[in-house]
Amino acid sequence: MPHLVIEYSEGALARDDVTGLMEALFDAAWRTGIMKAEDVKVRACVYNDFLVAGKRDSFVHLSVHLLEGRSPDQKVELSTSLRRTMTERCPDVVSISVDVRDMDPVAYKKRLK
Repeated sequence: MPHLVIEYSEGALARDDVTGLMEALFDAAWRTGIMKAEDVKVRACVYNDFLVAGKRDSFVHLSVHLLEGRSPDQKVELSTSLRRTMTERCPDVVSISVDVRDMDPVAYKKRLK
């Protein structure tokens, strides 16, 4: 179930770097033990139009969506590990951020085929 959604500015990452970042974040996420590898979904989207603090600076932002049930300490461990991975993989990016959010298990619906 966990969804890792990478948003990044045009020019911040080369195409090959995006794939490598997705794989590295996938590994970092499940290795924390907070989620199972078979449940993790990762996707990325690039923004052509953006401002960071009023300037056209590079950014990479990761949104992590989890079903509720993880402790605050687990979420801090997860966000710290993911930010470290992003910082290592994106050393020249101006703004790197991670946001971990709980999803409402009653309202979350999915269909698998």
